[in-house]
Amino acid sequence: MIARFEWTNARSIDDAIGQLSDKAIVKAGGIDLMDRLKEGLDAPSRLVNIRVISGLDYVKEESGWLRIGPMTTLAAIAEHPLIRQRYTALADAALKAATPQIRNMATVGGNLLQRPRCWYFRSDQFHCLRKGGDRCFAQDGENEYHAIFDNNVCAIVHPSAAACALTALGAKVEVKGKNGTREIALDDLFVRPETDITREHVLKANELLTEIRVPAPSNETRSAYTKVGQKESFDWPLAEVAVVLERRAGVVSRASIVLGAAAPAPWRANAAEKRLAGKPLNEQIALEAAAAAMKGATPLSGNAYKIPIFEAVVRRTILAAGQET
Repeated sequence: MIARFEWTNARSIDDAIGQLSDKAIVKAGGIDLMDRLKEGLDAPSRLVNIRVISGLDYVKEESGWLRIGPMTTLAAIAEHPLIRQRYTALADAALKAATPQIRNMATVGGNLLQRPRCWYFRSDQFHCLRKGGDRCFAQDGENEYHAIFDNNVCAIVHPSAAACALTALGAKVEVKGKNGTREIALDDLFVRPETDITREHVLKANELLTEIRVPAPSNETRSAYTKVGQKESFDWPLAEVAVVLERRAGVVSRASIVLGAAAPAPWRANAAEKRLAGKPLNEQIALEAAAAAMKGATPLSGNAYKIPIFEAVVRRTILAAGQET
């Protein structure tokens, strides 16, 4: 049963921030929020609706940055010609998320800040570590969809497809709160379990994500995103990979490879990036980089199958990002 709460429509960003507190929750698209309310994970005293604030659903490129408003829907991102042409990994990640109906409602800000979909965390039958309990039930339970990296404390996987692509693209977010404005790189936005088991991001209770910024790519930069799921049409990913490559004089001058559905936060495959750097791009180098991407994996009892899947997806996505247009 959903507890009683107050509903308010914020008139502006400052109005919304002024209403935030430990007992208030922001409503954007509301996709994850409605699930959490029904599942009893949240019991706010107030919902602050920011969907009615005008001017938060924009996409524009200026001063060397792609700037995206937090209320821009995943559908709008997937279909935007500028994003599709110059930030392909982000467009494809948005396109492959959920169903068309959800993409038309879900916002990119909400997608980044949604809570994990671990079935133990979502069930009121299990008082897990993330809910203040004393154990991660996935460690010895049903864990076929759980993390293969950084899973010794809590084995959730980060649920955001947009976060995977945006991390690979070097994105930042602007955050505003009662104490001012700050800019946070996506690599620093997400909280790992060993730092704070109860949180997934660093936003404070009185802060609002107000913009996403992606550095404009060079003319030599290409990106790609691949998702593999049991149901390709709408299912949560078994593995997802975003790759950004810059090539000069026939060799890879910069590589960014980020794995989703692999760890509690978007997982940067540093060893794979180093394997590509300074090398001509071909099938063999992609194969070696894919193997390097699995370095340090610690699969649980039911998810070792993810390793060969990730190797195949990393290789495929590297080669896709390396295609000339």
